[in-house]
Amino acid sequence: MLNMQLYPGLSITGTVGRVHLIQYVSSLEQANDPSAWRCLEFLQLPASPYLWTDKSSPATGQRFYRAVVRTSAPTNMVFIPPGTFRMGIPADEVDGNVWEGPQTAVTISRGFLMGEYEVTQGEFLALAGTNPSNCQPPHFPEDLTRPVENVTWFEATNYCGLLTERERAAGRISTNSVYRLPTEAEWEYACRAWTSTRFSHGDDVDYATLTNFAWYVENSASSSHPVGQKLPNPWGLHDMHGSVREWCLGKGPYAYAGGIALDPEGPATGSSRAWRGGSFAHPGSECRSAYRGYSDPGHTDSTLGFRVVLAPGQRWTGQ
Repeated sequence: MLNMQLYPGLSITGTVGRVHLIQYVSSLEQANDPSAWRCLEFLQLPASPYLWTDKSSPATGQRFYRAVVRTSAPTNMVFIPPGTFRMGIPADEVDGNVWEGPQTAVTISRGFLMGEYEVTQGEFLALAGTNPSNCQPPHFPEDLTRPVENVTWFEATNYCGLLTERERAAGRISTNSVYRLPTEAEWEYACRAWTSTRFSHGDDVDYATLTNFAWYVENSASSSHPVGQKLPNPWGLHDMHGSVREWCLGKGPYAYAGGIALDPEGPATGSSRAWRGGSFAHPGSECRSAYRGYSDPGHTDSTLGFRVVLAPGQRWTGQ
């Protein structure tokens, strides 16, 4: 017997490759209220027309859908499509570390938007009213175009909350979408950008090409630099391998389980918080896509900053 389950949905026509916001309301009376529309996912249109289905639709009740083309706001955000990748390193990766494995087949089930650049000192100052990079004895001159650093995990997540509130109030994001830090899995998936090599630009065993993509200890003169000066990865993200390390949501430390995983967020408890990527003070071996580490959430230093993601269909839950 053929077992089929039917899902509601809608047919979408438009420019292939454009990112659409799939939204819904529970009654037609809500349709004229912009704040009533809830975002289910971000969809990069694969074909036109395209039949989209809602596999999360409840068994009771009803939903009315629409597809809205993503406009120029929010700016400097890159669409990261859903997909599956191998998180972590193979046993023979050059300069790999035991805590970066075993490899796990991870599926990221929904697309999201990620900052093309790390959050800058200027962006942080404009929203939070302070510049943490200027609160410590400076290692280099203050520059609002450089990534903000000397931020705690709490300051990074608070920035995400403030950004969510501002963009909702301006009507630029749906009322159930949030800016937040990426999970470790989302960060590595976005960094790799469909690659399985040590870096998103290849294995680069002798680190001869890394200087084109990252500020690290060999080319940085022991200083941060304005964001976006190095080549991006295949998905258009800058400074993933160097510049400053980036806080993530994950708690820990924890070891990978291997096998397969769906949208892993890491453990629910833990005294430390994850960070990813290398920095201007790190060697090339610590700028690889799989490189990871943990620090106390109150820790600050001049090599640690963050970037944001915009995730659909989520509530802001604070810290």
